[in-house]
Amino acid sequence: MQSKLLLVTPPFTQLNTAYPATAYLKGFLEEHDVSVSHCDLSIELFTSVFTGDFLSDIFQEAHDLGNDLYPEMREMKEQYISRVDKVIGFLQKNDIKTAQEILDTDFLPVGHRLKDVNTGIKWEAGDEGIIDKAKHYSTLFIEEIGDFIQANVDEFFAFTKYAEQIATSASSFDQLDEFLRYQPTLIEDEMLNILEEQIETHAPNLIGFTIPFPGNLFAALRCAQFIKQFYPDIQVAFGGGYCNTELRSLEDPRIFEIVDFISLDDGEGPLLKMIQYLDGKVEIDDLERTYVLEDEKVVYKNKLPNTIHHHQDLPAPNYLGLPYDKYVSFLDVVNPMHRMWTDKRWNKLTISHGCYWRQCSFCDESLDYIGNYQNTTAVALVDKIEKIIADTGISGFHFVDEAAPPKMLKAMSKELIKRDLSVTWWTNIRFEKTFNFELCELMAKAGCIAVTGGLEVASDRLLGKMKKGVDIAQVTRVTNNFSENGIMVHAYLMYGFPTETQQETIDSLEVVRQLFEKNCIQSGFWHLFTTTVHSPIGKNPDEFGIKITGPEFQGFAQNDLWHEDPEGAEHTTYTQGLNRALNSYLNNEGLEKDIEEWFDFPVTPTSHPEDLIESFLN
Repeated sequence: MQSKLLLVTPPFTQLNTAYPATAYLKGFLEEHDVSVSHCDLSIELFTSVFTGDFLSDIFQEAHDLGNDLYPEMREMKEQYISRVDKVIGFLQKNDIKTAQEILDTDFLPVGHRLKDVNTGIKWEAGDEGIIDKAKHYSTLFIEEIGDFIQANVDEFFAFTKYAEQIATSASSFDQLDEFLRYQPTLIEDEMLNILEEQIETHAPNLIGFTIPFPGNLFAALRCAQFIKQFYPDIQVAFGGGYCNTELRSLEDPRIFEIVDFISLDDGEGPLLKMIQYLDGKVEIDDLERTYVLEDEKVVYKNKLPNTIHHHQDLPAPNYLGLPYDKYVSFLDVVNPMHRMWTDKRWNKLTISHGCYWRQCSFCDESLDYIGNYQNTTAVALVDKIEKIIADTGISGFHFVDEAAPPKMLKAMSKELIKRDLSVTWWTNIRFEKTFNFELCELMAKAGCIAVTGGLEVASDRLLGKMKKGVDIAQVTRVTNNFSENGIMVHAYLMYGFPTETQQETIDSLEVVRQLFEKNCIQSGFWHLFTTTVHSPIGKNPDEFGIKITGPEFQGFAQNDLWHEDPEGAEHTTYTQGLNRALNSYLNNEGLEKDIEEWFDFPVTPTSHPEDLIESFLN
C-alpha cells in the first residue's frame, strides 16, 4: 500500500499568511512520489469561529456556563453577531466600499477596546487611509470578541499560541495529560470537526503535525487524541520547532498513547523514512531522527549515516492547496514592523539553512537549525521565487533565515534586477559591516523594504560577552545605510543579560533613544533574556556568572532554564520603563525626555554623551 500523507498546521500559528513548514515538506515529498495534502487548521478554525452563527453559539455557551465577564458585550451581542461576517470579509479583501461602511458611526459596536481607540492617529489621505483606519477598527472589534471568548468560554483562547500556558516549560507531561482528560471546549470541538472533514476528504494513513511553538502543542495533542479515538488505523507524527528544541531528551512514554512518531530537526528525511516504513520498504530501525515507543519505552531511532538532503537541492515550497482567500490582514499601528507583518500576506522562504555566524552565546547554536549552515545559489533561489509567485499570486516575500548572508543578498538582488522581477521583500540579518551604502542601495532597488536584526544589548561589553561580533558604532553605521535607502530597520532588543548592571540597562536605552532620534532604526522590541539548555550560557553558566536553579527535568520538555544573576541588576524591575519608553519612541514621541523619567523608581543617569550616535555617523 502506498501511503497518503496529510500535513497539518495546528491552531493558532499565524493568521495573515501560510506558515511554510507544510509547504516545504509537500514540495519535497511530491518529488519522491508521495501523495501529500496539507491543511492550515489555524486559518480554517479562525474563519469558522469568527462567523455570526458560531458567535451566537459563543454567547449561548457563556450564558450556559454562567459566565458574565464583559457584560456590555452581551448587551450588544446582536451587533457583534450581525457584523462579524462583514468585518472578516473586509479583513480578507480590504475593499474601499466595505471600509467606508465599517467606519460609519453606527456600524461597529463600541466595546472595551473601541471606546479607547486612539483618535489622534494621522491616517494617509485618500482610499489607503480609509482602508487602514477601517482595518485598525476591525482589528479592535475582532480582539474584543477574542477577549470575550477567553474570559467566558475558553481560558486558553488566543489568536496565536493557543494554550501556551500549559505547554511552556512543560518539563513534566502531567499537566498536559490532565487537561487532555477534560472535555474539549466549544472551540476545540469546532477544530476537531474541521479536522474530521479533512480526514474524510483526503483519507490519509499518516497525519503529520508541525508544531513551531509551545502554543501549538496542546491543539496538536487534542487533534492526535481525536484521531486515535475515532481513526485508530491512522498513524500520527509530530515535528517542527517545538520538538526540535524542547523534546530532545524525551523519556515519558505517555505522549505515545496518541502519537506514533516524533521527529527532530529537518522533517524531509524523517518523514520520507516513516512513509517507507509504513509502506513496508524499510524496517523500523531504518528511521532517522525519530522517537518511537518500543516495549513501553521511548526509543530514539537514528540510523547513521542520515540521508542528506542539502538545502540547495530542495525544491521550492509548494503552497498549492492552502486557502489564500481566507487569510486576514490585521492592523497594529504601534510597532511599525509588527504592522507590516500583520498587514500583508507574505510568502515565506529560506535563503540559507542555519546561521553562518553561529557564535552568539545565548543562541541554540548546538542544534541543527542553527549549527548546520547550508547555502544555495542566487539562480536557484530566484527560480523558487518565480515558482511561488506563480502558485500563490503573491509577490511579497519574508525570508525567514536566522540571519541572511550578505553575499547571498547581494547575489539575489542582482538576479532579481537582471530578471526584472518585481517583488517586495524583507529579511533577518546581522548588522555586518558588509552592509555598506552601495549594498543597501542595491537591495532597495531589488525590492527590499525592511530588515530585522539583533542589536540585543546596546553595550559593547555585553556585546563582546555575547560574541555578537558587532559593536554599537558598527550597528549605527549599518542601520543608517539601510535607513538612508528607504529600508525600515527593526531591532531586536534584549535586557537582563547575565551580569548586566543597572548602568548598562540605562545606557542601552539611551543608545536606543539616539538611534530612533537619528532615524537609524524605526522599530524595535524588548525581550527579557532567558537562558536555554542548548545555548553556550545554558551549558556553561559559571562562565557567564549565573546559577541555574531549575526547572527539574521530569521526562518531557526541556528548554528554558531558570537562573540567578548575583552580579547583575534586578532585571524584571526595568520591564515597564523600557517598554514605556520604546512605545513612545515608536510613535516618534518622548525622544527629548531624560531616560530616568521613564522609570517609577530612581535610576542612575546615562553615562553616554548626547551625541554618541551622531559621532559614529561623522
